[in-house]
Amino acid sequence: MLEEREKERSSRQYGRPNVGGPFSLTTHEGKPFTEKDLEGKWSMVYFGFANCPDICPAELDKMTSVVNTVQKEHGDIFLPVFITVDPSRDLPHRIARYLEDFHPSFVGLYGDYEATKAACKKYRVYFSTPPNADPNGDYLVDHSIFVYLMDPHGQFVEAFGQATSAEDVVGKINETIQEWEKETGRKV
Repeated sequence: MLEEREKERSSRQYGRPNVGGPFSLTTHEGKPFTEKDLEGKWSMVYFGFANCPDICPAELDKMTSVVNTVQKEHGDIFLPVFITVDPSRDLPHRIARYLEDFHPSFVGLYGDYEATKAACKKYRVYFSTPPNADPNGDYLVDHSIFVYLMDPHGQFVEAFGQATSAEDVVGKINETIQEWEKETGRKV
């Protein structure tokens, strides 16, 4: 029966957008992290920066609320990920301090400008950080505002914009996990 569902799933006439893919960054704890580290859990990936005055903290608060709610129903099957788009200022210690205000399982990722740019390109994220930004300088950072839901294979499922409520995100996640469970026989 699982084979039939997998065959049906693979024969669908529509596909997922090409979002996500290979990247290589470093965690706020100094460990290497690639797209392979997203596998084995559901992930929510957000691109932002620690110096953001309002939108990034609000989105990370929303992600924290979603993870707390989803964990109550499904257990520890989620990995929330924050990827900085301000590699000049967001060094590991700063990211670690920033993430203390959010869900304890958050993984903060950073890289040099080129690694950041490559990861952003894979997720189709726009960001305006200057390539040679002075970490002590005063510059503005603009970026796309989406939370990306990735399945346990690290594949893109959905992008949630700023206007999407935590309740709507939880609803979509529950629906997606149910569909995944029907197709695979397990939650992850």
